[in-house]
Amino acid sequence: MDRENTTECPVRRALSVLGGKWTLLILFSIGRDVLRYGELKRSLPGISEKVLASELKSLVGMGLLAREAFPEVPPRVEYRLTPKGLEALGVVEVLSELGERL
Repeated sequence: MDRENTTECPVRRALSVLGGKWTLLILFSIGRDVLRYGELKRSLPGISEKVLASELKSLVGMGLLAREAFPEVPPRVEYRLTPKGLEALGVVEVLSELGERL
């Protein structure tokens, strides 16, 4: 691979998708579970409601998360990782293991 050609660099592409401040933490928090918005918010101290909503929308748009809204009162929305998100979770888990050793 020509490391000078950064526009086609797979690492750059991966970082453009996963490199946001909260992206990996959101994926790690959801993991293999199904979480509602409030559960996710509580699992991520320091994230604002606006940022969480924006990040979730972006991750759904990228195909990393699936969002399921239920026609109930009060409204219920659940988030889970898609197969693509589960693939990214593998990277997050490796980073978690590395973080424990550092």
